[in-house]
Amino acid sequence: MAREKPEPAAEAEATPERSYREQLDFLNPIAQPLASRKLTRKLYKCIRKAAKHKQIRRGVKEVQKFINKGEKGITVLAGDTLPVDVYCHIPIMCEDRSLPYAYVPSKSDLGAAAGSKRPTCVIMIKPHEEYQENYDECLEEVSALPLPL
Repeated sequence: MAREKPEPAAEAEATPERSYREQLDFLNPIAQPLASRKLTRKLYKCIRKAAKHKQIRRGVKEVQKFINKGEKGITVLAGDTLPVDVYCHIPIMCEDRSLPYAYVPSKSDLGAAAGSKRPTCVIMIKPHEEYQENYDECLEEVSALPLPL
């Protein structure tokens, strides 16, 4: 019995993170527009910087509340969230208010980028002068993504 307990811990350490390609297998059908691998990395970097300055909104309720209040920012959604009913109204709200949004493949990576151990399905990045250059670059690329029909 004592021998079996270390094995799951060893397995957890030995399990590599899934690559971008592998994460694409778990996407929802509504995950459009999907950020490219390069844009996904830029968004995670921007989220990490925003989290340091407390400039992110995390979670469906919080993001929804601030979209309704008219707050500006980039909305990043996780493409592997199930059921989709949880957050399928967020892109529509963003389109109504002309806010840029994009999907990234993994909610666990999205949560980790925000500095949390828990996965999260929606994050809004607010602009801030400390990381403005990185934010503007992400904003430009996300805005250029084609919206779903």
